[in-house]
Amino acid sequence: MAQWILTDFTHQPIERDLMGMLEIPPVIARILVNRGIRTKEEARRFFNPEWRDLYDPFLMKGMEKAVDRIVRALDHERIFIFGDYDVDGITGVSMLYLFLKEQGAEVTFYIPDRIREGYGLSETGVREAEKRGATLMITVDCGITAVHEVELANQLGIDVIVTDHHEQGKSLPNALAILNPKQEGCPYPFKELAGVGVAFKLVQGLCQRLGLDEACAKQYLDLVALGSSADIVPLLDENRILVKLGLEKLNRLERHGIRALAEISGLLGKPISTGQVVFILAPRINAVGRLGDAERAVHLLITDSEERARTIAHVHESENRNRKTLDEDTFQEAKGMIERIPWQSSRALVLSKQGWHPGVIGIVASRIVEQYYRPTILIALDEDIGKGSARSIPNFDIHAGLKACEAHLLGFGGHKYAAGLVIHSKDVDRFREAFEKIAEEWIREEDLLPRIWIDAEIALPEITDRFVRLLNSFSPFGPQNMRPVFLARHLQVVGTPRVVGKNHLKFKVRQNGQVFDAIGFGLGDLLYRLSPGDPNLDLVFVIEETMWNGAVKVQLRIKDLK
Repeated sequence: MAQWILTDFTHQPIERDLMGMLEIPPVIARILVNRGIRTKEEARRFFNPEWRDLYDPFLMKGMEKAVDRIVRALDHERIFIFGDYDVDGITGVSMLYLFLKEQGAEVTFYIPDRIREGYGLSETGVREAEKRGATLMITVDCGITAVHEVELANQLGIDVIVTDHHEQGKSLPNALAILNPKQEGCPYPFKELAGVGVAFKLVQGLCQRLGLDEACAKQYLDLVALGSSADIVPLLDENRILVKLGLEKLNRLERHGIRALAEISGLLGKPISTGQVVFILAPRINAVGRLGDAERAVHLLITDSEERARTIAHVHESENRNRKTLDEDTFQEAKGMIERIPWQSSRALVLSKQGWHPGVIGIVASRIVEQYYRPTILIALDEDIGKGSARSIPNFDIHAGLKACEAHLLGFGGHKYAAGLVIHSKDVDRFREAFEKIAEEWIREEDLLPRIWIDAEIALPEITDRFVRLLNSFSPFGPQNMRPVFLARHLQVVGTPRVVGKNHLKFKVRQNGQVFDAIGFGLGDLLYRLSPGDPNLDLVFVIEETMWNGAVKVQLRIKDLK
């Protein structure tokens, strides 16, 4: 059972000030304060971010060099863009390609094969840049640890500009310029941009240097929102601005590829939020890279042909169905392995198997973490080499954990909650032993108990139409700006609760005459806790709007109940 933790509210004078300035209910003021908002201007930036709120791109270390070099290359050099194969990399590559093309550059792009080349700037990619006659290479969403590959490019006469957002390694590559707000000595005020966000700052910098109208950069905000949402970066500060403005553009479906994806996935005519990006659009874009050629996803996003966009979107849909089957098969195999060991006494799970598909182990690792609440590493073995994906829980830095075990690895990279690795098959057992030992030392018993952070306690009659509108204005939702979570006590269950669909719990609740529908996805096993009639139910939930028979209804999406 999860711990319920009601967020501290010790800032009552500030709450009262915000209530007066913004004319909002006390609960809304409390949520704002707990999200770091103290002043009217901070509230304005939160609710109504504007283009002018973005930071100057030239605050980023390396920007001057990068912009100068690209401007020199625009007229007479071939530029080679190398990007990662996930949505973050694909959107960044698409954006840079379209922008540079618009400026008259001779530009080409390359996405590595996930299976043959693995993550990051590859020697194969560098050789391909030479083969295509490129003298300038720009990486997107990778490159910060590519010391050997950048050195090879230098030897071949290719200048390299790295744009990345991952943690740096022991030493930086000898690139002409590195754009990464996380690199040592970078004064850029916001460190949590996605890879497409860093690439967008480069576009912004180029627009300024070339004297272009800001609309030249704004036209790519839909791609920035798509990549940033899919990469699950914290949706605060500059990310919030980019995603909020970008979703407005994305919802206009001006890009043929995005419209085709929306059409084939049933989103046409419906509002697209971060949730729809993460669970509907992103998996379809990712699927072609997980199971085949990710460059098809770039072609989908850059095409100016409606017909071609539809054709490629159908391929994405088909590949996504195949990916789901692989995903489920791998998940069931991994679960079977876990259930055969005393996993309750383990602080981490490291699983490996010959023949697992490297394209789905990241998704499966996330599902294992969700079910067993342990840092999880899945390794797909292919004869002598294993490729792994690691996912974590809130209080364990999995990148630091891998670093502590790097003697057993051929390579690794990533960040606090998600990482990848490469390992010799013969070293897997020694690595598992070392990693489990680190987890045992670093993870406390209480860290293995899921926690539900509750923003505020409310009564059901407080959930008015205006209250719901105010809550909706907190969007876009994502890490560090999740949908507010509420606790309501002493509710009465109305009618007969039932389990619907795939183990979803559904019933109605009443308090002081106010009745709401409540649904708990995957919580059918909690049916036994409900006793209709008595006001004895405590409910933790988020408030959502749903469409039913053409009308918008408010429902409570249950997170837990007692």
